Amino acid sequence: LGWAEGERILPICPRCFLGRSTAPASPPMTRITAPPPPSSPPESPPPLRHSPTPATPLSRHRRDSPSPSLALSPSSASTSATSSRPKPRPSPKRAYTPAQWVPLPSHPAFSRRGGGEGSGGAAAWDAAASRLYAWDSSTCGAHRICVRIRDAEAENDGGEVAVEAAVPSEILLPETDLGYVVTNISLNSDGSSLLLVGSHNISILTAPIASQILPSNSDGIKVLQASWHPFSNNHFTVLTSDAVLRLFDLSSDLEKPEQEFYLQPIVPGKCQNASAICPVAFSYGSDHLWDRFSVFILFSDGSIFVLCPVVPFGSDYSKRHIQEIYEDVNAFGLKSSNPNVITNSHLAIAWLEATFPDLLHQSTDASLLMSRAHPYAPVDDSVTLQGPLCRVCEENSEPEGKSSSCEGKAVGFMYSSAGKDSVLVTAWGSGQLQIDALADEIQPQWNIGVPTSLNVDSHGQTKSVAMICDSNSQDPLALRSHRPSSTGSNVKNNIEAVWMGHSPPLLRLAIVDLALPKTPNGSSLSLFLDPLVPERFYCAHGGGLDMVTLHFLPFSYPEMASTPPSVHPVLTTGNSETSSPFLSGFVTIADAYGHVQLVGITCSGECFVVEMKGWKEPTPLQLDMDSMSIKDVEPAPTGMISKELIAGPDPPILPSSSSLRSLTPDSIEGKSTLHHYIKVFHEYYVEYGHKVFIELKEHPDYVKTEIEDKQKRFESLKQSFRSIEAKDQEINKRIDRAFKVYELLEKRIDSFKMLPAANRKPLSHAEQEFKAQIDRFADVELDALRSSIAALSARMKRFAQQSTDSAAGTGMPTWQTPKSGRSHVSESQMSLLKASLERLSLLNEENNLKLRLIDHELKNKEQ
Repeated sequence: LGWAEGERILPICPRCFLGRSTAPASPPMTRITAPPPPSSPPESPPPLRHSPTPATPLSRHRRDSPSPSLALSPSSASTSATSSRPKPRPSPKRAYTPAQWVPLPSHPAFSRRGGGEGSGGAAAWDAAASRLYAWDSSTCGAHRICVRIRDAEAENDGGEVAVEAAVPSEILLPETDLGYVVTNISLNSDGSSLLLVGSHNISILTAPIASQILPSNSDGIKVLQASWHPFSNNHFTVLTSDAVLRLFDLSSDLEKPEQEFYLQPIVPGKCQNASAICPVAFSYGSDHLWDRFSVFILFSDGSIFVLCPVVPFGSDYSKRHIQEIYEDVNAFGLKSSNPNVITNSHLAIAWLEATFPDLLHQSTDASLLMSRAHPYAPVDDSVTLQGPLCRVCEENSEPEGKSSSCEGKAVGFMYSSAGKDSVLVTAWGSGQLQIDALADEIQPQWNIGVPTSLNVDSHGQTKSVAMICDSNSQDPLALRSHRPSSTGSNVKNNIEAVWMGHSPPLLRLAIVDLALPKTPNGSSLSLFLDPLVPERFYCAHGGGLDMVTLHFLPFSYPEMASTPPSVHPVLTTGNSETSSPFLSGFVTIADAYGHVQLVGITCSGECFVVEMKGWKEPTPLQLDMDSMSIKDVEPAPTGMISKELIAGPDPPILPSSSSLRSLTPDSIEGKSTLHHYIKVFHEYYVEYGHKVFIELKEHPDYVKTEIEDKQKRFESLKQSFRSIEAKDQEINKRIDRAFKVYELLEKRIDSFKMLPAANRKPLSHAEQEFKAQIDRFADVELDALRSSIAALSARMKRFAQQSTDSAAGTGMPTWQTPKSGRSHVSESQMSLLKASLERLSLLNEENNLKLRLIDHELKNKEQ
């Protein structure tokens, strides 16, 4: 291990990645290349105050089984693995050169890229190690950059907090050629595994994942979203276009998922919109009762469904939270007089006791703060796909109209736990953000009588689970009559309503219109949470980056009911007409000083950093148009001579004339009085005359300055009049030309009135609605139909291949089939499925032909 010419070579043991697979005799090597420092490295900054590194939470402990890692740190075991290599010659020890720190946007990882369209890459943030991972599409590797936050207070310069990166950095290269374009990267909570996600493929740095499920020819099943589970370092969830949610465990198997949930959002045979069966995105719940066991799924038509409970096998949860949920079910669910409430409570208690057996065996060891989830799934029941979540009916609310609904199709989704509220944000292609809050608690639900397929080992331990998750068709009908309980209502009825088996309703908080341009394919919007302020999130689109802050939350801030969300643009691209996103990577960094650093990587490979300071939002600029501007107010003219001098001196106080008449000038008293009056005259009149003399002496210069100023203003006015006279002739010419154009337009209008289609009436309201439905069908439904057909075709080919391999005796995993369980697909069912697909294709072609005919007729009517 050593540095040589900016390169670092670290051994990677494939046993750490492949779990139970046997490592070859000569393990492969991963070359980690660091770009050389710039030609003129900046000077090292003065001593800094570093941010404290947050400790890893107790819920992120490693599992006993080996976990795939990035092998970013050398270990003692790696020394023996490289013993077969020839030993290099001993070289003299070199002095260690400390890393140079540069501003993050000036790092060579971003400045050396081509700068063209598509040269950017995704980004991920490791908060525990303070490292930024940036994918470089040109080298097909990930830059691992050490980042620090520079505190300006340590230097007493009064500047802002700066984000600096270390030079040189490292490049992590995959073991083999990926063969696809990486669109997103994701890092688990402890920073040991980096997930590479493409449009049709998933892999880590050393091996592909689910290569048997996801085709390599970029056809058929698409990867809609893949993200790590927040309560496990080894599990991540993948949502694909065939409406299947798969949960993988990297410590056990890279090819087969640990849990599979086949989503059935609608009752078979009752589908009216193809977009209702096409998923878009999902989001995990947070630390709020049953929300931590929930997965929220968004479909293309904007409907939201919930899967609860979903728990990775071997994940760790807070023992105090599990005990709180367990006591809540026993205290309120089992004591109800409603049989449905008691049934649901028994199912929830059975699941909790089987998944977390620590509840039945209370340990006296106070240091055990975490509870590990054991593999469990009911044999005769499957998890219900709760939804679609409907809006709560207000007592005095107006009926829903077009103003309360969003247009286009849903493109983004986000869950946020803010205080006592669970907030769901849906992004639409029309540039609108739909913000809702759960008006009730999430509860687990199962479809009784729908069996689950279990894969068990020789010891009877559950290895994997697969189930079909059907939705409750009667649930939305019950929700439409749901009324929000007012303050002071019966608490017992509210608690029983939680365990009735109904999905929680949604309370509409606001609809935010970002005023994006209308495009045929809709805009692409991405949502990101703020790591410090849960009421705040960010939305990235083609026009820039906006910050949205929620002020009203029904359970946390009910007094702010009349305050709408505030939207502030963080940055703009200056090209709002485009619908494509300008960001290829975006991360939020919470520093130790209470600030949030927004780090973004553009599609051209440039990096930018924006600092957000806590709750301080930019103050909107308010202008009073009624008041007069300062420039429009003429300054008060300065007087030519002081008012005090014009008013004259203050007259002296003279004694009465009777006392002066009794005095003679030759007497001592008369001389004294005369001297006194001479002094008063000098004090009041002579000094005043001196001031007048000084003022009159300086007055000619002032008069000269005033005259020059007046002459300059007079000349400027004369010049303005000359320009106005010159423009007046041009304006008259333009007016004459405008009259001629107006006369020409009148003649053309008269000629148009003679055309045969001039007397046709415009489209009626019903025809306009029908045209809007056709446009929506062409924009949304056809895409959904094509995606569904492609996913079904890929799934059919995969199952046909599995049936062939099973018949040839290649060995299939033994699935424990419960009683009344579903059997494998037979040849008759397969032929029926093929015939159905053919009919669906014919129906699709007929619909396309009808759409073209209708579009042609509408164009003829418009003409």
